[in-house]
Amino acid sequence: MKFEVGDKVVVRLTNEDGEVVEIINEKMVMVDVRGVKFPAYTDQLDFPYFKQFSKQKLVKEKPKPKTFIDQVPKEKIVQKPRRDPNGVWITFIPKFEADEFGDEVVSDLKIHLHNQNDAGYSFTYQLKYFGDTDFELRNEILAFQDFYLHDIPFADLNDSPSYHFEFSLLSPDKKKAPFFEASLKLKPKQVFMKIQEIQQKGEPTFSYQLFKDYPARVEEEKMELGKLAAAGYKIYEASQARQHLPPARTVVDLHMEKLSDNWKGMSNFEILQMQMQEFEKYFDLALAHYQPMLTIIHGVGSGRLRDEIHDMLRHRSQVKYFVNQYHPNYGYGATEIHFQY
Repeated sequence: MKFEVGDKVVVRLTNEDGEVVEIINEKMVMVDVRGVKFPAYTDQLDFPYFKQFSKQKLVKEKPKPKTFIDQVPKEKIVQKPRRDPNGVWITFIPKFEADEFGDEVVSDLKIHLHNQNDAGYSFTYQLKYFGDTDFELRNEILAFQDFYLHDIPFADLNDSPSYHFEFSLLSPDKKKAPFFEASLKLKPKQVFMKIQEIQQKGEPTFSYQLFKDYPARVEEEKMELGKLAAAGYKIYEASQARQHLPPARTVVDLHMEKLSDNWKGMSNFEILQMQMQEFEKYFDLALAHYQPMLTIIHGVGSGRLRDEIHDMLRHRSQVKYFVNQYHPNYGYGATEIHFQY
């Protein structure tokens, strides 16, 4: 059926009343409309799927000659610039999900080990809570590779998890250490701040370096006992060492006026360091003498010293339990430590 549109004749065909019966050339075709055949220009046709079904090549192209594999030119291998070694890292990937109010909250942390050095390592990984192993994994990580460790529920960060690694070289080197230990402990507040920081920067992860260079072997110095004795040192048999230890205490007072006469000129950091050294000294002596318990007087104050002591006690396997409860002599300013052997 023909319709005039302005000065141009448009042939509108449907599947029922007409069809293209012959392609004359690239510009013209022969159409059949209800038994009447006539030529028409292709740009005058409005026929469903015409272009799709009538686009044929009028002249068949000669087949292309076959190409054999030995005729294909070899592709040049472009060497990418090699990355500089940058240590071994532990990486945390927060996993977000919408809460009941539609806000995005972190549900889990995905933990990866990234090796950005040019050496491969065997490693043992342990996730610990309060000194007890909750998850353990042994595997290998190759040079410039990453390794997925596991997920940790975000709520578990309140229990102050610690991440412990022991590395050794896949290809042993006599000049390198036989193994190397690295660990990381993050307080919940540190993790929260890191997550806020990467959200502001639009970054997906945050990382901490476990070590940069694998350490060299340290040769153990052999002591000549005769020279030590001649120099005035006391030499004891190992089986008799315990009886020569300094006396232990059942109660240790860490108030600075008990430890030093010149403490007033010291900074808060120096004071805390001295108190912790005194605490560790008598903690180790209590273990060496197999004491059943030890009382540490740390005072109330801001609680910084108490928190540091409690944090260390959580990671000592010899501690059966410890309590910071009201004591008639010390109030809430002392912690009782009970040991297990």
